[in-house]
Amino acid sequence: MAIRAGIEGRVVTQFIIDKKGVVIEPRVISGIGGGADEEALRVTNLAKFRPGSNQGIAVCTQYALPISFSLPD
Repeated sequence: MAIRAGIEGRVVTQFIIDKKGVVIEPRVISGIGGGADEEALRVTNLAKFRPGSNQGIAVCTQYALPISFSLPD
C-alpha cells in the first residue's frame, strides 16, 4: 500500500529486550502510515537480540529502533 501511495520515510519502534534476547512490548513511536508501521512491527517481532548486561548479569533493556523505508528509483 505504501508503494502505491508513494510513501517513504522512517518508522521508529520501541521495545524491551528481555533477559533471553526476545523482543517484548513492541510499539511504534513515530510512524508514516501506509502499512509501513505494521511492517516495522512485524520485522521487529522477528528479531533476536543479545540481552543487555550489568556487571556480567543479563538484564532487560529498552531500545528504540529506526527503520527506513525508501522507494526504488
